[in-house]
Amino acid sequence: MPWTKTEYPPSLKNFMAPVRNKAIEIANALLDDGYEEDRAIPIATAKAEEWAKNRNKKIRKDKAP
Repeated sequence: MPWTKTEYPPSLKNFMAPVRNKAIEIANALLDDGYEEDRAIPIATAKAEEWAKNRNKKIRKDKAP
């Protein structure tokens, strides 16, 4: 199931919008490459967090960068 900015896994709800959007983008690409949802979500989350850290962006709504 491809995700959107308004329909995404509950595990992404506490992420800042740019990080959540990056995770959605990555997860959808992984799904297109044949990954199962249960693998795509954690991989996309880790990669989006890495993306945010490399840009000094705040990752979660309740935590500092």
